[in-house]
Amino acid sequence: MSSLGKVAVLGAGNIGGSLAQRLAELDVAREVVLVDIIDGLPQGKALDLQESAPILGFATRVSGSTSLDALAGADVVVETAGLARKPGMSRSDLLGKNAAIVRGHAEAVRRYAPNAVVVVVTNPVDVMTYYFRQVSGLPAARVFGESGTLDTARFRTFVAEALHVAPRDVTGFVLGTHGDTMVPILSLTSVSGVPLAKLLPAERIAAIVERTKQGGGEIVNLLKSGSAFYAPTASQAELVTAIATDAHRLVPVAAHLAGEFGETDVCVGVPVVLGREGIERIVEIDLTAGERAAFAASVAAVRSDLEILAKGAG
Repeated sequence: MSSLGKVAVLGAGNIGGSLAQRLAELDVAREVVLVDIIDGLPQGKALDLQESAPILGFATRVSGSTSLDALAGADVVVETAGLARKPGMSRSDLLGKNAAIVRGHAEAVRRYAPNAVVVVVTNPVDVMTYYFRQVSGLPAARVFGESGTLDTARFRTFVAEALHVAPRDVTGFVLGTHGDTMVPILSLTSVSGVPLAKLLPAERIAAIVERTKQGGGEIVNLLKSGSAFYAPTASQAELVTAIATDAHRLVPVAAHLAGEFGETDVCVGVPVVLGREGIERIVEIDLTAGERAAFAASVAAVRSDLEILAKGAG
């Protein structure tokens, strides 16, 4: 039985539409509403999705709107709106334009859905998560970004391909920013309990780490127009399902740090326990000296973007 009344998805592009489909088919909420500024786009995709219900058997009602008052009463809001990367662009290149979009949506959440848990997807996600929380005024536990969940899925995929094993048997974390300075935690990566270092030589592992860091860009370059949305929305659906079912899942997300890992007043990917009210707690794990240094560099990259954003806002 669904534990959520309404999930609102901001943005009805490839990410928003695909996520709405996944959430409807999972039956995690009584209603999924797509919101977009392009008239007809959210309504059309919602109707198309709704018409698949008799075939797939889901009970979720899917609707679309161009008005932000459709957020009213939402239990979960997923912020997907924003410009997608083009070949040659970094996530940071999107900073200013996407911040303007996020500001309007954060203000709308504060007005219409002040009790919602918010999952931020818009890039650069660590910075946009911080900004969304700052503008909305929501508690830190209820605003977090989808970052490490997606990066970890890519990392696990590449490890599984290298070893010819089932992806589900690969466990690990990718922490830090959702960008070029992300940090796969190799010391905690294993395959059914066997440490990765015992299964692959160092140079193969290094190549997998590099491919993970460029994972989104690899897809952008292949598509030439647009960016990834299948794996990202699978990651987002996993997070929303954890909230809906109060699952207490241990997952990496971009969370607001208040002293954890030695950092304060920044949003960056760390392991958290996720339940119905959002982040229940941040889990501080032991890192090697190299991992800790890489994590610090990753946080510094996020802070650099936050400074750029602050200057632009000023």
